[in-house]
Amino acid sequence: MFSIQRLTAGDRPALRQFWIENWGDDFMVVRARIFRLDDLDGFVALDGYVWVGLVTFLIGDPVCEIISLDSLLPGSGIGTSLVRRVEEAARVVGCTHLRVVTTNDNTRALRFYQKLGFHLAGLRCSAVDEARRLKPSIPAVGKDGIPIRDEIELDLHLGLS
Repeated sequence: MFSIQRLTAGDRPALRQFWIENWGDDFMVVRARIFRLDDLDGFVALDGYVWVGLVTFLIGDPVCEIISLDSLLPGSGIGTSLVRRVEEAARVVGCTHLRVVTTNDNTRALRFYQKLGFHLAGLRCSAVDEARRLKPSIPAVGKDGIPIRDEIELDLHLGLS
């Protein structure tokens, strides 16, 4: 069983360590934009005091964008619960869309988000090459031996417009 809590300023050191361990650095590059920890809101899934999942996001107008999503216990409902919490937070402030970007190799994420109702909304061919100029640690080859090249945007209409 897990609980979900909003990230606080006191969680920033743990968030930094989590990103380094799971993403290779303490910043993200999405759509050729650098996202730093202090720019983002988030929720953490906890099993007792142990982090078992994390989502970070940025509230905009009218779009809320998920920047990172991790479940350390796949198939347990953590990822779904975290996304639904972001969806609720976005609705509260009047966002009309929830957006997420993943890479072409991440077929698991593509299946996951579409099952939650997200639609394919955009393809940026060779976008990861540009991202590597900002974050050289992005690997050339990803899941299942697929070269990482493109960004795929998915969108969930929140029905507020």
